[in-house]
Amino acid sequence: MFVTRIIRIALSVSVLAAFGATANAQTATTAAATATAAVAPTQPVVKHRVAIMNFEYGTVRTDVIQLFGSDQDVGKGISDLLVTKLVQDGKYSVIERTALDKVLTEQNFSNSDRADSNSAAKIGKVLGVDAIIIGSITQFGRDDKHTNVGGGGHSNPWTGGFGKVGLSKSKAIVGISARVVDVNTGEILAAVNGLGESDRSGTSLGGGGGDWWRGGGGGLDMGSSNFGATILGEAVKKAVDDTGTQLGGDAGKIPTLKLTVNGLVADVSGNTLIVNVGSKAGVKVGDKLNVTRQVRVVKDPTTGKVIKSVEDKVGEATVTEVDADSATATFSGSGPAKVGDVVKN
Repeated sequence: MFVTRIIRIALSVSVLAAFGATANAQTATTAAATATAAVAPTQPVVKHRVAIMNFEYGTVRTDVIQLFGSDQDVGKGISDLLVTKLVQDGKYSVIERTALDKVLTEQNFSNSDRADSNSAAKIGKVLGVDAIIIGSITQFGRDDKHTNVGGGGHSNPWTGGFGKVGLSKSKAIVGISARVVDVNTGEILAAVNGLGESDRSGTSLGGGGGDWWRGGGGGLDMGSSNFGATILGEAVKKAVDDTGTQLGGDAGKIPTLKLTVNGLVADVSGNTLIVNVGSKAGVKVGDKLNVTRQVRVVKDPTTGKVIKSVEDKVGEATVTEVDADSATATFSGSGPAKVGDVVKN
């Protein structure tokens, strides 16, 4: 009896010890996995640089004039709103509108080329972006008027004031067609169609926005809170949000190209460098370029041809401004840079 009890106690201790060892092993494994996960490096998110052209709105220009009493550039207004949407979503790095407008002026870009992919690709290369977004406004008005690319018609034309639609109540509807263009090939990488319809309806598309539109010489500000409170403003916002969300989903369709930048320092003023490569060579604002200096060359003993250039690193330059054929950069290094130093990415 006594021996039996001893055996049972021994077995119990053995089981508990084995269980404890297993639990400790599992705890150690979990802790190790957690530690590994904690130190695992995160991959940086690559944001493609894009520019957004002012959208073409010729298809709905007549409607715009009837709505506002004068021609208002709704294509520019909607593209401005799309810039804000894409920046907020964080899927793209969007170039400043001022930089785009400057290049458009320098290139004598015509409004008639807004939706032309080849013209847009050329502008994009000058800007040094990965892709350029172009598009058209396909619908802009009330929901019983459907204007599509290539034609259309409407009943009960607007009469008087901003967006008067007579006695019957109508909702506002806005349609946007957008395309993502590869600046290197002119290929259309993605095409989306955004649509927005107001939740409210009324006898005026300006309903709910207060006395904010008086026509005359004032330009249309589609980003204002007053416009956003109108029935038409509701539809515009929904169309822009729909378009932007779809474009965000297509961000992965833009190819990632590794461009080799190889140029020379052309001018030195303190720690400011001007190099002889610019957006045409793929240089972008924010790029970091290695600055090196040739110390000797190695030649083929038989032909005398240079087969290798031996260079020492002098420092690094961060690009602050870019034009087509040159770039300005801020230099930092152990010693001063010199004209003729090599710059590479």
